[in-house]
Amino acid sequence: MQDQVKVRRALLSVSDKTGLVDLARALANHGVELVSTGGTAKAIREAGLDVKDVSELTGFPEMMDGRVKTLHPKVHGGLLAVRDDPAHAASMAEHAIGAIDLVIVNLYPFAQTVARGAERDEIIENIDIGGPSMVRSAAKNHAYVAIVTDPGDYAELTRALDETEGATSLDFRKYLAAKAFAATAAYDAMIAQWFAFGDQGQMFPETLPLTLRRGEALRYGENPHQKAALYLPIGPHSRGIAQAEQVQGKALSYNNYNDADAALELVGEFAGKGPACVIVKHANPCGVATGGSLLQAYQAALACDSVSAFGGIVALNEPLTREAAEAIAAIFTEVVIAPDADDGAREVFALKKNLRLLLTGALSDPHRPGLALKSIAGGYLLQSRDNGHVSPSALKVVTRRAPSERELADCLFAWTVAKHVKSNAIVYAKDGATAGIGAGQMNRLESARIAAWKAKDAAEKAGWAEPRTIGSAVASDAFFPFADGLLAAVEAGATAVIQPGGSIRDEEVIAAADEAGLAMVFTGMRHFRH
Repeated sequence: MQDQVKVRRALLSVSDKTGLVDLARALANHGVELVSTGGTAKAIREAGLDVKDVSELTGFPEMMDGRVKTLHPKVHGGLLAVRDDPAHAASMAEHAIGAIDLVIVNLYPFAQTVARGAERDEIIENIDIGGPSMVRSAAKNHAYVAIVTDPGDYAELTRALDETEGATSLDFRKYLAAKAFAATAAYDAMIAQWFAFGDQGQMFPETLPLTLRRGEALRYGENPHQKAALYLPIGPHSRGIAQAEQVQGKALSYNNYNDADAALELVGEFAGKGPACVIVKHANPCGVATGGSLLQAYQAALACDSVSAFGGIVALNEPLTREAAEAIAAIFTEVVIAPDADDGAREVFALKKNLRLLLTGALSDPHRPGLALKSIAGGYLLQSRDNGHVSPSALKVVTRRAPSERELADCLFAWTVAKHVKSNAIVYAKDGATAGIGAGQMNRLESARIAAWKAKDAAEKAGWAEPRTIGSAVASDAFFPFADGLLAAVEAGATAVIQPGGSIRDEEVIAAADEAGLAMVFTGMRHFRH
């Protein structure tokens, strides 16, 4: 296996012609013979460079609408031959097969064709066959052949040729081969995904190929002793926190991404419903509110738990204004997320160099379909996203007293928030704002008590006469298995309850609600979140 391989012949066949002419000119300057196909040859020729059609190399014309052009022994023999193997050399001489030292290939735009909603026949025609075959042949024989699949590597290739008088090094060819196999693996995975999900409508195919590209390496994971990186989907996908524009601030950490994602998913529930603010800490909302303005919504959300909000994530459902930015900047905040921000808001945050401002454009659609993947020891769990939601007409009143219009609105608000709180989850809400949130407890009674305690603490800090749980609605992400959790809500002052129902003790819980004069509705839907 030799280190430096002189590039004497290059085969170019690209769908994306970005940088093609400049690269071809650089190769020609090194005396490299250019061989090409179809539109690639045309572009090189129009630039005034000499190029040989692949049909001249193979002795066969391109046929079957271009489906068959490079699948030929004179192409793959030139790519796969082990140059210092006497038997291989003899075969090359016997069949007049010339060595190909460099391949420049990128593949038919399959993912882009799917993304623009093309018809099935066009999608099938954009499954590249000859391209991946050449890529794999060249990458396998990287001891002698350099394979470039990414236009982003053209500059490095040109630099390498300039520094070595037209040769490539073994280390560079290894690097290119690794990228090439990753490119064909991702390409085939996208095709398999389309066949499974798009063409045949399978939710859980027998084999699940993933197509991810590393975005940025993160300083560390959840803790400093853990390593971490952000990976982005290749091909069609929904936009989310990973695609947000970071206007300013330090690089996002693993925990920042995780918390910001939780905040964006929840604030998306309030798209088009007037100003709303979500404050998240450790992936749990600690304050959520609507208001007449973003400033009012932020102030109401902050009042729910001003202690936990310190160092938290703030997400807004409307473009950030200066007055809201000034209030947010008054305490230490890690990340602020909004669809956009006006000039005044940007000026305010510019004085907070470490604060990250993320602009998302559109908000995440909480009702979008999709799959959620989670790793466990020895495997993965895959499920459909929790995009379930209930409408007022779907609720079942189970108590003697039906909720008032205000109580119903508070019930639905609390239910929306509870969907995004770690289980067991209890959320008190009043007048479009959370009053207390209990998250992640091993039993529902403790969540109800913690949420009520937090509401009392918030009232004391704000100087209110009573906690906002008085006259509130309470949401439980799953049914009350016993009446004790509901009685804790009664003690906290709640007057309405929303819960899934379905416990074997529902009648006991309903009786306790009736005795306390509560209005209670069942959703028939659970929102566990682990």
